[in-house]
Parts: sequence; structure tokens; C-alpha cells
Amino acid sequence: MQGLVLLSVLLCATYHIALSATNVTVAEGLLDNGNFEQAPNASNMKGTVVVGRYAIPGWVNEGFVEYIKSGQKQGDMLLVVPEGAYAVRLGNEASIKQEIKVVKGMYYSITFSAARTCAQEERLNVTVAPDSGVMPIQTVYSSSGWDNYAWAFKSQSDAVMLIIHNPGVEEDPACGPLIDAVAIKALYPPRPTNKNIIKNGGFEEGPYIFPNTPWGVLIPPNIEDDNSPLPAWVVESLKAVKYIDSAHYFVPQGRRAVELVGGKESAIAQITRTIVGKTYRLSFSVGDANNSCAGSLVVEAFAGKATLKVPYESKGTGGFKRAALRFVAVSNRTRIMFLSTFYTMRSDDFSSLCGPVVDDVKLLSIRNP
Repeated sequence: MQGLVLLSVLLCATYHIALSATNVTVAEGLLDNGNFEQAPNASNMKGTVVVGRYAIPGWVNEGFVEYIKSGQKQGDMLLVVPEGAYAVRLGNEASIKQEIKVVKGMYYSITFSAARTCAQEERLNVTVAPDSGVMPIQTVYSSSGWDNYAWAFKSQSDAVMLIIHNPGVEEDPACGPLIDAVAIKALYPPRPTNKNIIKNGGFEEGPYIFPNTPWGVLIPPNIEDDNSPLPAWVVESLKAVKYIDSAHYFVPQGRRAVELVGGKESAIAQITRTIVGKTYRLSFSVGDANNSCAGSLVVEAFAGKATLKVPYESKGTGGFKRAALRFVAVSNRTRIMFLSTFYTMRSDDFSSLCGPVVDDVKLLSIRNP
């Protein structure tokens, strides 16, 4: 009898393990049909316009949504798709949405590619209830016309609905933004260590970067995003900063870094715990990303009331130098911030904004200054 009970318990446990194994949670990578390569049926298409809410596999669409093939022409403009051969265009008040399985209480970052077409003031509203943010996309940072954007949220349940919505109202509904390659990544909030008071000082924890798009990921200002896609850091400026990887750029340390692409309008900051009266040393790397960002670059570092300007003569071919700032804490909370003094354009196309790279940020107390 006891053997039967034990067998029953084992079978039940095996069943629950198998059941939980089928409930797959996306942790990192493209969403279901995230690059829109699975096309709607021909019966659900009227020219380029998608007919039917469930026509695009994996997605639910509302309003005027077009299915765009790479190389398609709009007037004199050739529409190019960065990931695969297809993308969607959102007309006035149109949206696409998808339910995603997540872990309740965890932080996630959404990365997506977007390009504006003929409208000047295009923007996108990204929502995972109760979080929502409006992403301005009128400033183009890459020569391809496409940029990758990151947006973060904290999950309130085991399944959430991601909505990407075009709130614009244009005379021509075909002037809406193009969307391609939507991905997700779980974020793990970093902690300070006895070797570094700064959290995520190497920027290794951050949003998903598409392996096939060599223009990094834009992290929006914190006014657009309640939860930072770059854990422990906030973008304290009007413009975004660019998150870059060693697969496509020169990175001073590790696999990730931040490029300050918007001059003084592009700044990152972190609030750290300090002890009043103690002396601290803030050290960091300043360099260029090997992306033809040549010229005189300057990074300004702030630690409470202390400041330091670090000049860096860039040849645009990759490189860096270390810098350090000593300061005495005047509060138990000290704000660490970095910004770029100048606006800079890439020398290979004279149209793409670029700037100095910041990486490997360390903060330690000095016992005997």
C-alpha cells in the first residue's frame, strides 16, 4: 500500500514537472514572430494594408497597419528593413500587441527597431500595464534611418500584454513609423560590492542588443521611462544615450559600454551611498567606439559638488584612457553623473550623432587620503 502511495506521489510530481516545463517563459530574444517574417495570408491583405485583427501571426493589430517588404518604394523613398525582409507600419492611432509569459515581480526590457517615414514629429507609445512611455523617434541617430530603442517594465503578473501604439494623427495614414524586430530580456538588478560602490559600473547588465543591427540601442531619458533598461543608471537628460556592444564597437572593458551621443543633452547618473566626511575615488574609462567619431571629445564627470573634465583626442578607430576624480562626501547620498561636452558627428557620413564612450566606472573609499 505504501509503495502504491509513493508511486502515486512520484507520478504526480513528474506530471507537475512536465506541466511546468511546457509553460515556457521568454527570458531573452525575439518575441513570437518578433521580426514579422511570418506573413499574413494573402486573403488578409488588401495591397499593403493588413485586414483582420489576428492576420499577423503572433500579433493582434488594431487600426491602419501595413505589412511592408524591404525595398518597397514610398514616393521617392526606398523602405529598407534591418532584420529580415519584412516590417509593419503603424498608421494613425494604430497599434500592435502581444501577450508575453514572464515571471511576476521581475524587471524586463523591451528592445525594438523603429524608423520614421514622412512625418516629422513621430513618436511611439509603449505600454505594459501599468507602465507606459512615449518614445520620440524624430531624431535619427544612425545613417540607415533605423534606430533600436529600449524600454523597461516591472511585471505585475505571469503574463503581460505589450502594446506598441502610434498616437500620431497625420493627413496621410501611410506616414506612420515602421516597426521591426521586437525582443525581450530579463533584467537582474545589480548590487554594490566591496570592490565597487557603483552598481553595474561596467554596464554589462542592460537591454537586448540585436546581433544583426550594428547601431546599438538607444536608452531613453528617464522622463520617458519609469524603470531604467540600464539597471542602476538613469538617463538624466533630454536626449537618449546609446548602449553598445563589443561585437559591433570598440568597448574599453567587458562586452558592453555607453556612448554619450547627444552632447550635454545626453547624460547618465546614479545615486550612491556614501559617508559624510570620507574621501572617495571615482575612476572610469573614456574612449571612442571605433565608429569614425573623430575629433576632440570631452567627458564631464560629477561626484556631488566635485567635477572633472576629461579630454580625449579621438581618431575614430577605437581606444580609451583612464581618469579619476577624488572627492569628499558631503552627504550620505552622492550623485555620480557623466555627460559629453560637445556634439559630434561621425566623419564617415557627417549625419550620425556620436560621442565619447564611458565604461568601467568604479567608486571606492580611500582610507588614508
